[in-house]
Amino acid sequence: MDLLALADFNLVARHGGFGRAARAADRPKATLSRRVAELEASLGVRLFERGSHALKLTQEGRALFERTDTLLVELGEATSAVAAGGETPRGRLRISAPLLFSQTAMGKLSAQFAMRYPQVRLEVTTEDRPVDMVEEGYDLVIRVNPDPAEHLIGRILLRDRLVAVARPELQRPTAGASAPAVVRLSSNQSGWDLLTPEGEVRVAIDPILRLGSLIMIRDAVRTGIGAAVLPLSLVAGDLRSGALVQWGDGKGPPIEIWALYPSRRLLSVRVQAFLDFLKQAFPLGQPEELAAYIKG
Repeated sequence: MDLLALADFNLVARHGGFGRAARAADRPKATLSRRVAELEASLGVRLFERGSHALKLTQEGRALFERTDTLLVELGEATSAVAAGGETPRGRLRISAPLLFSQTAMGKLSAQFAMRYPQVRLEVTTEDRPVDMVEEGYDLVIRVNPDPAEHLIGRILLRDRLVAVARPELQRPTAGASAPAVVRLSSNQSGWDLLTPEGEVRVAIDPILRLGSLIMIRDAVRTGIGAAVLPLSLVAGDLRSGALVQWGDGKGPPIEIWALYPSRRLLSVRVQAFLDFLKQAFPLGQPEELAAYIKG
């Protein structure tokens, strides 16, 4: 296969059209069109559906793009590294991270990583939705309790757990009574099942405040307006200082924060560098480490 033609095909697929690809690479549009046509002829398949106003990858074209785009990028990085005389991380690194982790840790992590690896251009987007890494061009995603069915591999960065907390003056209600509670907007809970030293208890709640983020909920609980169930890492400092007290652990699976990448992708030097950096930041992967990092 002609690697130059394959590279031109990936350029067009990445930019979604011959014109945009030609402008981005400062190449003649006719040359790109001819080389893609030659690649299609050599493979015996159509790689693009050419409409009057749009260019769309065929099923075969999408499969070829997904399997070769990253490899071509890594090939370019490898040759650049050899020419530069080493394996120094460089180039763009795109990461998607969830909202809470981004708000509490990614700003500091990103700045420290950028100072250590100045030749890497780090881009971090904040979103809780599942992203298509190949389609959207991400090198790494950080996710909380990811779907095991996803065709991704990676490693656990941190483990956390949920705890019910409140100001000391707000006592945990006895049976038959309910506690004023601050909950997420999407919550429809009528109570919390908590694990305490005395055993499992059910705490009925009266949701008096519904907020859109866990940080907002934590800040509201600090005022004494009600109780809430929050990640331990977010309130560990308040529990240590006595500003909040713990009513019990939330019943359910632990919180796991993963760093994920496609299983077919060979790790680039810059992705491996970021994974190693995260491991250094959270060597044990415990909630107390994230809490200390947030406080620091």
